[in-house]
Amino acid sequence: MTQKAHRIEAQFAFLMEADSLKSVLRANQVMDRSRFENSAEHSWHACLAALIFAPLAAADVDLNRALEMLILHDLVEIDAGDHPIHISHDPVSVAALEAKAADRLYGLLPDDQGAAFRAIWEEFEAMQTPTARYAKAIDFLAPALQCIGAPEQLDEERDIVARNLATGRATKTKTILPDLYAFTKAAFEGTPTDPVMQARFAFWCEADRLKLVLRATPIADGSRRENSGEHSWHVMLYAFTLADQSHGEIDLARALKMMLLHDIVEVDAGDTPIHGAITAEAQAAQEAAEIKAAERLFGLLPNDEGAGLRIIWDEFEAAQTPTAIYAKSIDRAQPVLHNLASDGGSWRTYNVTLDQLDARVGVKVARGGPALWPFIRARVEPWFAANRD
Repeated sequence: MTQKAHRIEAQFAFLMEADSLKSVLRANQVMDRSRFENSAEHSWHACLAALIFAPLAAADVDLNRALEMLILHDLVEIDAGDHPIHISHDPVSVAALEAKAADRLYGLLPDDQGAAFRAIWEEFEAMQTPTARYAKAIDFLAPALQCIGAPEQLDEERDIVARNLATGRATKTKTILPDLYAFTKAAFEGTPTDPVMQARFAFWCEADRLKLVLRATPIADGSRRENSGEHSWHVMLYAFTLADQSHGEIDLARALKMMLLHDIVEVDAGDTPIHGAITAEAQAAQEAAEIKAAERLFGLLPNDEGAGLRIIWDEFEAAQTPTAIYAKSIDRAQPVLHNLASDGGSWRTYNVTLDQLDARVGVKVARGGPALWPFIRARVEPWFAANRD
């Protein structure tokens, strides 16, 4: 095996292990109260908060690095678990568990990449740089905002939020993001809030519904279908990890934002399985529904912010720039590995053949990451040979 193949193999081992974050449950619930949130979809939602509240950040905050921190920040919970703020824990023991988890998880990657990712996570944990403080502040306030955004307020959760805002770790955000802290406190108490902040919050709350949109592809262990919120986090991690496999020069920071936003229209338009039977008329109707959804959702934000995010979404959809071509390839690659890991997944549901996979997925993956499709295809071909004779 060549050095390049070894590198890709290590990268995919890390990415598939990261899928386990979708099974780590947190103490807070999704906003419709239908279930507890998992750490993967929380990571995506925290990234979205970092993006939309970026105008509040100090001038020395590097938003792109903050997004990288929030993509990676909870991965250690795969081994160490989540530690809710309202339950007492020994911080020394938790830190030791998380360090051990970081050793294992980042150790799956090629040495240079594992060290780089580990350094990003350690910077976040240390909370010493302006960027880390910003990312931490977002992470500290997100659970409170999630509670506030839910139409039904639970007494126990409100008590936790009240204590967090008064004396808990959220108080650290007073000096880091004073405007967001003040907004969170006012919204919690039901007092008037700034209209621009309210518009950002309304968008963030609407986006929570992406966690309820189910995709055809299962999570890697096959136990349930993946939702579009956790999928969006996972393809952000894919894009970050596989950037050195891209077809040429790309703007990685922009690619991560594309992955963050690419499926948000599914809040209104739903997911359309790539292998499902769809007519030209149905496809045109779906595209129209997604455009209408983009107009509504991005229209919730202040005009300049909404327009800027809409441009990123439009660029991804058009798939004409090198960065968008790469992002599209990543979006197509991730479900293939899930279907393989779950013994066919949606391939069985839609009776997919290897020729169909080549045509519908392989072409786009190879266009954005030339080495990725040969590597992936070599692993899926035996499954099709055994199951599609």
